Amino acid sequence: MAVATDRVLVVMPALNEQASVAAVITHVKQSLPGMDVLVVDDGSSDDTAAQARQAGAQVARLAVNLGVGGAMRTGFRYAVARGYTVVVQVDADGQHDPDEVAALLDALEDADIVIGSRFAGKGAYQARGPRKYAMVVLSLVFSRLAKTKLTDVTSGAKAMGPRAIKLFAGYYPAEYLGDTVESLVMAIRAGLRIKEVPVLMRERTAGTPSHSPIKSAVYLSRAGLALLLALVRRRPAIDSSDSA
Repeated sequence: MAVATDRVLVVMPALNEQASVAAVITHVKQSLPGMDVLVVDDGSSDDTAAQARQAGAQVARLAVNLGVGGAMRTGFRYAVARGYTVVVQVDADGQHDPDEVAALLDALEDADIVIGSRFAGKGAYQARGPRKYAMVVLSLVFSRLAKTKLTDVTSGAKAMGPRAIKLFAGYYPAEYLGDTVESLVMAIRAGLRIKEVPVLMRERTAGTPSHSPIKSAVYLSRAGLALLLALVRRRPAIDSSDSA
């Protein structure tokens, strides 16, 4: 696991996840004792924030829904302000198994960003339809860009070290797919080391998937557009060097 001097913050974006968020927080605290949990309530209209507080998490509430990217940006800035050196993203819907986080932290020993891959040989998770083809294309492109094999670049299960936290606290994309596609392009351009480890992904424990059948049907084109924009867009230069 990450060295003892690391301060680890588990950031949990949550939108209307009152039915699952408390159970996920409890599992995180059991699997990762001593690690702090920040739930970013992304404009929920239900009791997500109250449930998260009762389960023992810190809560940052956003007045409006900004999406996963906007929620994670809040988490990165919280981490910088409070001196955390590792941020782990865990979804509030129960799909990410907290028992897998230790493997992500171990891999940070020689990487700045570790992606938990659903398709690297652990478990039987499968993508179907347009999403499957989009993931294959994105994986091929990013494997070439990052000069390492990446099979699941849209995975939300990630661990990020000090250089990545500093980069993403300065700017983290909030647009659709920006939190995965564009953020990885940013990281590669900044010279960050990216790797992946196999993880198990579970079914949602509550709620409904964020992608409807209609959205899935246009996923391929939107993913391609997101990648194209990420490659041509120029962001302000950000020094991602580790000042620790």
